[in-house]
Amino acid sequence: MPPQLQASTEARAKRALSRSLGALAKQDDDVAQWLARIGKPAPRIRTQGFEGFLRAIVSQQVSIAAASGIWKRLEAGLGEIRAERLLEFDAEALRAFGLSRQKALYARGLAEAVVSGDLDFDVLHAAPDEDAIAAITRLKGLGRWSAEIYLLFALQRTDIWPANDLALQEAMRVLKNLRARPDEKKLRKLGEAWRPHRSAGALFLWHVYHHIKQR
Repeated sequence: MPPQLQASTEARAKRALSRSLGALAKQDDDVAQWLARIGKPAPRIRTQGFEGFLRAIVSQQVSIAAASGIWKRLEAGLGEIRAERLLEFDAEALRAFGLSRQKALYARGLAEAVVSGDLDFDVLHAAPDEDAIAAITRLKGLGRWSAEIYLLFALQRTDIWPANDLALQEAMRVLKNLRARPDEKKLRKLGEAWRPHRSAGALFLWHVYHHIKQR
C-alpha cells in the first residue's frame, strides 16, 4: 500500500475507532473506567486480498512474535506475496519458511482458490458480514476466527466479534470481574450489548489483555 494511502486509511480507522469507543463508554461503565485507565488501542489494519488471508493462516494458534518471524521468512523466500508465486513452492518447500505441514497445505489451497477464481475478492468484499464469513469458511484451513479477523482487520468492518478468541475471553472476564472466563457461547451473548460497535469492543479487549499480561 502506498504511504499516502496507508496514512489516510490509518487516519480514517483511528477516527472510526475513537467514535465507537466513545459510544461504548457512554453505555458501559466498565469500558469507560478501563478506557480512562489504559487509553485507546491503535487500529489494526491488514492488507486485503491474498496477503490478508495468508497472514490469517500464518497467525493461527501461534504468538504474535512467532507469526511475525514466519511472515518475514515467507516474504524473503517468496520475494513477493502473490498466489501465483506461492504455488511455485510445494508444501515441503513452504515448511522451510516455518509453516507447519498443515498450514503449508492450507496456504496452497488458498492460492489455488485465488488463481482459479473460486475466491473472488470483489464479490467477497461486497457481501454482508455473515455471507462473507460463510464464503471464507468454505476454504480449508480458514475457520470462523480467521474469517472474522479478515473482516475486522483487512475490511475494517465495524461489528465483528471473534468470540472464540481466548485473549478476548480472558479480557472480558477481567473487564466484567467474572468468576470464570466466558466460553465462546457466553462471550457472544455478552457481546450483544455492544452492537453495532463490537469491532471496537474486540480491539479494546485485546488492549485490556495486553495490559493485564504486562502486569
